[in-house]
Amino acid sequence: MWDWFYRILFLMFVGFCFRVAAQVSRKSLVDVLITAFTVFAGSIIVSGFLLSFLHKTDDVRFWAGLVFVPPFIFYLLFTRIFIKEYEDFSVISLIGSSLQNLWIWYKDLSLYLKIIFGLLSFSLLFVSIISLALVLFTVPNEWDSMTGHLVRVMYFMQRGTMAPFYGTNWNIDTYPRSVCNIQIYSYLITGKVENAFKLINYLSYWVAVLGAYGIAKSISRNLTAGLFCGLVMGLLPNVLLQSTTTDTDIVLMGYVSCLVYFLFSYHETKRRRYLYLAGLTFGIALGHKITLVLQFPSLFMVAVYVFVAGVPNVKASLFKLKHLVTSALVGILLFTLPTGYLSNLKRYNHPIGPPTAIRHQSVERAGGIFSANLYEQGTRNLLRYSFDFMNLDGLTNIPAIEKGPNRWFKAPFIWLEEKVHARLVEETDFTIRPFEYNRPYIFTNGLPYWGALGFLLIWPLVFLVLFGVIRSKPHWFLAIATLLHAAALSYSAPYDPFKGRYFISTAIYAVPFLTLLFTKRQSLLATNSGLLKAYTLVLVLLACPSAILAVLWNERCLPVAHHGKPSAFQAGRIERMSYAREDLQPAYENFEKLVPENATIALADINDDYEYPLFGKNLTRKLIPINPFEQGLQPIPKEADYLFFAASVIKPQPGDIRLGTDTTAATRAKMLVPAEDYWLRKLK
Repeated sequence: MWDWFYRILFLMFVGFCFRVAAQVSRKSLVDVLITAFTVFAGSIIVSGFLLSFLHKTDDVRFWAGLVFVPPFIFYLLFTRIFIKEYEDFSVISLIGSSLQNLWIWYKDLSLYLKIIFGLLSFSLLFVSIISLALVLFTVPNEWDSMTGHLVRVMYFMQRGTMAPFYGTNWNIDTYPRSVCNIQIYSYLITGKVENAFKLINYLSYWVAVLGAYGIAKSISRNLTAGLFCGLVMGLLPNVLLQSTTTDTDIVLMGYVSCLVYFLFSYHETKRRRYLYLAGLTFGIALGHKITLVLQFPSLFMVAVYVFVAGVPNVKASLFKLKHLVTSALVGILLFTLPTGYLSNLKRYNHPIGPPTAIRHQSVERAGGIFSANLYEQGTRNLLRYSFDFMNLDGLTNIPAIEKGPNRWFKAPFIWLEEKVHARLVEETDFTIRPFEYNRPYIFTNGLPYWGALGFLLIWPLVFLVLFGVIRSKPHWFLAIATLLHAAALSYSAPYDPFKGRYFISTAIYAVPFLTLLFTKRQSLLATNSGLLKAYTLVLVLLACPSAILAVLWNERCLPVAHHGKPSAFQAGRIERMSYAREDLQPAYENFEKLVPENATIALADINDDYEYPLFGKNLTRKLIPINPFEQGLQPIPKEADYLFFAASVIKPQPGDIRLGTDTTAATRAKMLVPAEDYWLRKLK
């Protein structure tokens, strides 16, 4: 009974966010949706920080009521400050009129554009429905979530607070905590539905789609161009696959999409409220993940266009910056400072974390920011990622495509690279894993890039604008922003074949270049652009099946059986969670059989071990890490019923139960990180 009561309160909270958004938005459905998302996320984050301080992180009763307070305060402040900008409309009537206008727009399209938009729309509808089913009915199983992201969420609820503590994996202690608030709220308010942890990722996916539409329409003042950009954003393979995960990158993309949208909306309307919304969103994004810093140069270029290059009165425009700065400071105070950077500074003398982790994943690995080696190796990384983009992502799941077209595209560039001796393969000191011209299947399948539309259309348009072949002031600034973000990812950390998910944020700046297909003399709207129309149609015919197959054959979360692997809807819980770590599956299945659901377990494992599955199918076990990262082995607590340990941490003794880890050489050779030899000791 109480579960349904809290779910009703959740729906009421969502409705309240929409009501508040309608009071501060212009008469635009996209504007309302993006503003409502910002209010929704910000309200939960602030509430979560307060409940953590009160040691009520795990109490759904406090969550259920407190989340209504921040949007109410937001409503009072914004309606008082911006009363002259208020527009009176109903969200329900706005939805109806928007759908009607969309149908009228589609009927007026040429046959060619009806085919283009029909293919894109059907593909987006198809993959989004499948993705929603995967969110609702399959368990989380991403590597980082099994070792850190979701583990810390469970520990926070166990302890009733998000105060710092030492866990086995370093990111349990050090990653920003704002997204944990949203995941905990989603889990508790839905009646402890585990898959609700994915809610914020799926919402962020749609916010990115809406943001791409809104940004493009604001720049081009063209509905057709805006819709094309929104549809393409939703079909980029790496964006699609992140929508069903519990990784944090697509959430950052959602926040930055809102931020850039608000900036361009201010440029279009000159309404101050968008500057305040942008500033608050900046605080939310910075509190979510420190990698927003890598987008500072790109966001600066957007701001230069909005406040300087794209305005008639620069002095008056710069004066308005005070509103953005003021709201950004408030956003940092509310959303960034409580998220964990300060505690990291106190404990590790660095806002990110301990020196070991910093050396592993930052410029320190190449010698520091002033090292000549960093710029040499970073340039290599930029070239490596360029090769990674040259893939028919999604279609690479078909062996014939991988062995044929994918290699043909790269052949001339590989020949050139060998001639200039760039040593992209040979140099490995600034790589997480060695670079390969043809990415291994595990990466192309689960961590793709932008596919055909990316390297055959979006990137060419970026460079055509950059070199002045196509002239457009806003796009020139976006071209610089796009390249700055790609460069930041290349120079700031070692090359990582897993980084396809990081480049989803680059798409925020790059996808709006597709508006040029509708706004220039030679455009898809013109009657004399046969070659461009044919080229675009071919790419759309490649992009649509690429998106569909990327989802259907994504082995991390298969909706249908494929290559001898069962559907994610049918596979067992441990089987799904041990994807990419098959050698630990038998040990974890035996653990599940031997240990009661409400037991307390001391964990003496290592940094790379999966801990989340050990909480059990109902997440009712209590886990206590006793080998925290770089802290050394701690005493076994008296309250523990069992000890789960790796033989490399604690030596087994008579009576201990070996859990059956597959440690044979053949199996270990297939694993990116081989599992430990796991044991169980009954303590009581």
